[in-house]
Amino acid sequence: MIRPARGDELADLSALCLRAKARWGYDSGFMEAVVGELTLDATALGPGLAVWQEAGTALGVVQVTLAGDEARLEDLFVDPPAMGRGIGWGLLDWALAYAVVAGARRMRLASDPFAESFYLRAGARRVGEEPSGSISGRMLPLMEFTLAEPPRAGR
Repeated sequence: MIRPARGDELADLSALCLRAKARWGYDSGFMEAVVGELTLDATALGPGLAVWQEAGTALGVVQVTLAGDEARLEDLFVDPPAMGRGIGWGLLDWALAYAVVAGARRMRLASDPFAESFYLRAGARRVGEEPSGSISGRMLPLMEFTLAEPPRAGR
C-alpha cells in the first residue's frame, strides 16, 4: 500500500534511502558525502512524499516536488531486501500519476547512473546531465518523462 509519509518516520525513511544507495557498492567516503542529500526532514513532508508499506514496514519511499507545469522526482528508493518485487515500479507509477493530477506536463530527475536503465525502461529519455548535489565534479544523467497533456478546449 502507498500512503503519505509521517513526520515520526523521517529518520527511518532516510536510513532506507541510504541503504538503497549503498546497495550499488559505493564506498564509505561516497556514502558519507551523500548523507545530507538523502536525509529527509520536515520540509519534505507533504502530499508529494509517499511510502510503500507492507505489514507495517516501510519498504520504499518516493518524493515528488512541483513547480508550475514541471514535476521533479527527488527520491525513489526501495529497501534492498525488498528489491525485485515491483515496488520501484509501483512507486514510479504513483509519482507519475501524482504529477499528472497536479497538472505537470513533464517530470525530470537526476538519476543515479546505476538506475538510469530503470528509468529508460519506464519511458524516460535522457535529456542531459546535472551536477551532483553532494559530490563535486560528479555529473548525473538528467532524465525526463513527458506526461499526458491535459485536454484543450474545443477538442
